[in-house]
Amino acid sequence: MKKLLLSLVTCTALVSPALAEPLALEKDELTFGFIKLTDMAPLAVAYEQGYFLEEGLFVTLEAQANWKVLLDGVIDGKLDGAHMLAGQPLAATIGYGTEAHIVTPFSMDLNGNGITVSNQIWEMMKGNIPTDADGKPQHPISAAALKPVVETFKSEGKPFNMGMVFPVSTHNYELRYWLAAGGLNPGYYSPENITGQIGADVLLSVTPPPQMPATMEAGTIYGYCVGEPWNQAAVFKGIGVPVITDYELWKNNPEKVFGLTAEFTEQNPNTTIAITKALIRAAMWLDENDNANRMEAVNILAKPEYVGADAEVIANSMTGTFEYEKGDKREVPDFNVFFRYNATYPFYSDAVWYLTQMRRWGQIAEAKPDSWYDEVAKSVYKPEIYLQAAKLLVEEGLANEADFPWDSDGYKAPTPAEDVIDHIPYDAKAPNAYLESLPIGLKGNQTVVGTEIKG
Repeated sequence: MKKLLLSLVTCTALVSPALAEPLALEKDELTFGFIKLTDMAPLAVAYEQGYFLEEGLFVTLEAQANWKVLLDGVIDGKLDGAHMLAGQPLAATIGYGTEAHIVTPFSMDLNGNGITVSNQIWEMMKGNIPTDADGKPQHPISAAALKPVVETFKSEGKPFNMGMVFPVSTHNYELRYWLAAGGLNPGYYSPENITGQIGADVLLSVTPPPQMPATMEAGTIYGYCVGEPWNQAAVFKGIGVPVITDYELWKNNPEKVFGLTAEFTEQNPNTTIAITKALIRAAMWLDENDNANRMEAVNILAKPEYVGADAEVIANSMTGTFEYEKGDKREVPDFNVFFRYNATYPFYSDAVWYLTQMRRWGQIAEAKPDSWYDEVAKSVYKPEIYLQAAKLLVEEGLANEADFPWDSDGYKAPTPAEDVIDHIPYDAKAPNAYLESLPIGLKGNQTVVGTEIKG
């Protein structure tokens, strides 16, 4: 089989643009993990389009049961790398949960998530939401519309439960951000209490992505934050209504990353560059010609070995639209972004935002200086590897030089107020000032002691 694959690589090379001297790979047989979400697309495309093979890589892609199993697989070497929650390499590196030095040379996408509530909750919220000229709900929808519903539950002695996919997931932080922006406290963590429910108005708990719709339908949770296709699945099943996308929450926010151990990248530097090259090409293919390849990508993702959801459900968001209330389909061309806006570049500023949210809710128990955020970001996010890969692609005629931020210091320009639902700007170079600006969350030297905020 390996000889056959090598011959395929040779044939492909003959018809490719002027390829540079191939990298001397330290390891060419690799296994990568992923969770069944549409944002694993760069891995599936790199495999199906032959980009891994063209780099001399013989890759096996394996779906994982949940995010913890996936992370453990990378740490113990069963997996060489994986589609990861952006918070996972950061949390592992600082020792929150399983401790290991995980790095990323590649960000997998921007946006791609949504927050969905059950039909029951939607009916209770609707009266609190302004409508447009056509009588449809005005977007973005603030969690302020949910607050009276939560207060009703509280007055009746009922907990208000919502789901997210993992304690250090974008989904946890996005759901918390949305709730807090609407005046609801999503709860705190402490070293002694890792439920994240200390002082909470809304109780958040972990549910694996594919199980979200069924868990909500069963009444165990009243809503959730998840990636696609599991928001649109609720619409198709007629059991829930997505109220906001993360694009509306924070325009072009970072989402997943491709994670490897620092040890792997140190022992296999050329292999790491080759992996990154293939993934960049896949991301370019996904976004090129105004998303012209998206339906082909949908058909790839619909295969049972990848996402395994109906193509129609996946297409609802992957092709530039998003359906909220049944029949209320709106244009959201940037719901999934894989390459444009420098989506694949691993910006330090993205890492810093995740770290601020860990600190905001008590996962980082004590205050840290601004310099600490910068140091951790630089130990995990590796734009230098990314740019090495990009440089080779440009030299080979496979990418355009203008598509990469060669002169970046690793930090994006500050996010302006109008791009965030609570109109609070974000400057990654001033993380503590940013934390001070957020109305709900730990600030300064505050800590969580028992059920109280001290300091």
